[in-house]
Parts: sequence; structure tokens; C-alpha cells
Amino acid sequence: MPLTLKALTEYDDIYIQCHDNPDGDALASGMALYWYLTRMGKSPRFIYGGRHSVSKSNLLLMIENLHIPAEHVEGTEPDHKPELLVMVDCQYGESNATKFDAENIAVIDHHQVSGQLPELSEVRSNYGSCATVMYELLRKEGIDINEDQDLATSLYYGLMTDTNGFAEISHPADKDLRDFAKFRHSDIVLFKNSNISREELKIAGDALKGADYYEEESYAIVYSKPCDPNILGIISDMVLEVDTVSTCLVYSILSIGVKISVRSCVKEVKASELAAYITRGYGGGGGHLIKAGGLLKKDLLEKDGIDCSEESVKMLIQKRMKTYFAESEIIYAGEHTEDIDKLEHYIKKELKVGYVKADKLAKAGTVITIRTLEGDVDVAIEPDLYIMLGIDGEIYPIKKDKFRLNNRTSDEKYVFPGEYPPVVVNLHNGERIELLPHAESCVSNGGAGIYARQLDHRVKVFTAWDPEKYYLGVSGDYLVVRADDPSDIYVVAKSVFERTYEHAV
Repeated sequence: MPLTLKALTEYDDIYIQCHDNPDGDALASGMALYWYLTRMGKSPRFIYGGRHSVSKSNLLLMIENLHIPAEHVEGTEPDHKPELLVMVDCQYGESNATKFDAENIAVIDHHQVSGQLPELSEVRSNYGSCATVMYELLRKEGIDINEDQDLATSLYYGLMTDTNGFAEISHPADKDLRDFAKFRHSDIVLFKNSNISREELKIAGDALKGADYYEEESYAIVYSKPCDPNILGIISDMVLEVDTVSTCLVYSILSIGVKISVRSCVKEVKASELAAYITRGYGGGGGHLIKAGGLLKKDLLEKDGIDCSEESVKMLIQKRMKTYFAESEIIYAGEHTEDIDKLEHYIKKELKVGYVKADKLAKAGTVITIRTLEGDVDVAIEPDLYIMLGIDGEIYPIKKDKFRLNNRTSDEKYVFPGEYPPVVVNLHNGERIELLPHAESCVSNGGAGIYARQLDHRVKVFTAWDPEKYYLGVSGDYLVVRADDPSDIYVVAKSVFERTYEHAV
């Protein structure tokens, strides 16, 4: 069953364990759980195993400054068998965490599930850090992490270190933690500036000297010797400052696979999307517009007959980068004209969906970021702006006249079907506003309909709503043109399109 923090308080003798050789995310997650249990009157113990205790300068400073009670347990057992052992940032029985016996096991993690989970578990594999999972669990208990600045700083730094300085963030919950944690700036600056050894500085220098440049598409590929992922980010930041480079990828071959760091300074390439493309089928990648990263897993590469030698990895990355730039069509709404005579005409099915009148969220003229699983969209609030909530929880802006043409209001209570309760962020004051309390029900009807064609290649569409960020369509998705406004061009995912539209009679 889904884990709640309150459920853990049913036990008295509680140990918290993170993986061996803990990183910032593991320490932050364990500290957050320790903080909560102590607050609830418990006396937990926070431990980690392995041959070595924490030795990196930034982590030692983190432990000291944020008062993290992490204990290194040598050998194979703590002093006794606890009633409950809670694994944070790892899973029980995995090779990266010493196996300790306990009467009951619980798991709080953000990695892919590797085996059978205990009944008491909360694993959110699409989150960028375990710190974010803890942030969400604490929020569900009605706890504001900003009550304790050590806690807020710890969770913020945990997310930062596990997402390569926020470069690999994609989930809205990660963005919420990043944006709303009231951390202590002096500590973060101190930790960040205690993160690189002289040996790592030499690795960065050697990598920069061996960079490969591809002038036609203005990108660079850089190989680095094995190093901390943060070093890859530093290298890619420097490469992007070269005047002939607008996109770069830096990679390093590690024992677990190939770690990549991606940067972009042009709107036609989202770093997050490129990272996902490069790692497709072999792992995963993500981030945001200009910074991203990812991992090609060794076992998945080898399963496909690709060894992790320098030559094989270089060939794979070069091929994928070349294909990415060669196969991507770019469409700018307002500048692009589709021949609707060659498209098929569709109308919306009668579906129960939701909407929010944007002027209920803030006064007219306020610029808001609509935060969704598909990404962030910036729009200015106007009296005739509505925000639609689709059948899969997808969210998009719409004008009042188009809303009325394509929908009729309903008195039924709105029930949100998606995973992540949507929010908007007021860019004037940073306020986080939840949409669901303001949501109303409506039923879509045919309206004027749309014209559409199914894609057989990758297409990036810059919509009329946000000309700075594109929406990606891949083979099987649909390129859509509104019948009542040919300049309104966008993409709809195949699964959503087929459930939403039907051929016009």
C-alpha cells in the first residue's frame, strides 16, 4: 500500500538507512525522515553501511552545518535488529546498500523498482530526487518544510546534487521543491564551492582539449574521464560559451553506464528533450530548456550488443546526435501554413473535462507559469483566458470564445484524472496557486473541429501561446490546426488524440 509518514509512527524501534557511500540526496532524505519521526516523539537512528564513511568535503560540511545525524555502521549489522528499518534513496536487498536484518522493512525511493517491494513503500521513479519524495510526503502530513531552515536547505541541496545542479529536473514536484524551499543561501554557496578536487579540475581541462565540433549544426561532443556528474555540468557550461557552439553534449563512461550532460542556448533545442532522445531505449534523461542530463545504463547497452568501450559509446552518441538534428522539423505558428485540403477533418467527442477561469487566480496582466507534466507554459492573465484540464490531466490555455464554441458548462463536481495536481506560479511574487480548488466541469462538444495529420517524423511546434518553447510531436502523434483559426497549430499525443477526436461526418 502507499506509504504515509504517519503510518511509520506505529512503530517504536526505528532505524533509517540510506545507501552505502551516501550522496547529498541520501543524506537529505534520511535527515528529513529523522526530523519528522523525532518531531512525532520517536527516537530513530539514521545509519549507513559500507567500507568507508563520508569523506567528500561538501558532504562533510552538509552533515556539520545542517546537523544531520548520519552514523556509519561498520561490519554487517547494527547493534540490534530493529522493529522497523526504513530504506531511503535505495531499496532493500540492492547491491548499493549493506543488507541489515529487521522485523519490518519500508522503502522511500525515486529509482526504478529493482525487485519485490515491501508492502510499506513509496517509490516515485519519475522524480528527480528522493528529497522530493520526502518533500511531498511531508506536505501530505500538512508540514511546511520551511518551518526548519536546516530541513529546507537539506532537501534543496539533495535535489540540487541529484539533478546535476537542477539541470535534469522535469517533474513538477521537483520544480516545486526547487522554487519554494526557503534555504540558507550561505550554506548552499559553501557546499557548491567545496565540490571539486584538483584531480577533477585536471579531468575537466583534459576533456575540453579533446572536444569535437560539428560546425554545420553548431554542436559539440566532449568525452570526459570518469568523474562526479557535477564535473560534466561544469565542462558543458564552458563548452557552450564557445561562439560557434549552441548545443553540446558531454559524456563519461562509469561502472553503471554512460552519464551525459547536455546544454543548449537556442530555443530550437530543448536540452531536456535532447537528453531524452540520446538515452532513449537505454535509460533516461531530463532537465529543462538549457540544462539537462541522463544515463545510458550499462546492462541495457550490453543487452543490445553495445559494449561500454570508448569507441562504441562514441559511435552511438555521434550517430544519435546526427540523427536528432537531421530528422527534426520545426514549425512556427503564425509563420507556417498547412494545406488543410490535404488534412482530415475531426470533431471532439463528447467528453467530461474541466476548466479554470484564469482571472480567479490573479489579477489581469499577471504573468503566470502553468506547471504541468508536459512542461511549463508562461501566459499573461486576461479576462477571457481559460485554462483547460483534459482527459489525461493535460493542461492548456484557451480563449473564452473558443471555449464556448467547443464546450458547454456542467454543474457536476470536477474530478481530476491526472497524476500531478496542477499548479500555476505567479511570476510577479512567486506564489504557488493550485488549480483544482478553482476547477469547474464542462463537456466538450464538436464545435468547429480541427484538421489534423498523423506524424511520421519528429516535429517541434512553437505555438501562438508561447513562441519561446516548443511542443514535441513524434511519429504517431498528430499535428493539429484549429478549423476556426488556421494560425493555431499544435501537437496532440496519439493516445490523447484517439480518445478525444472522431472524424467529422
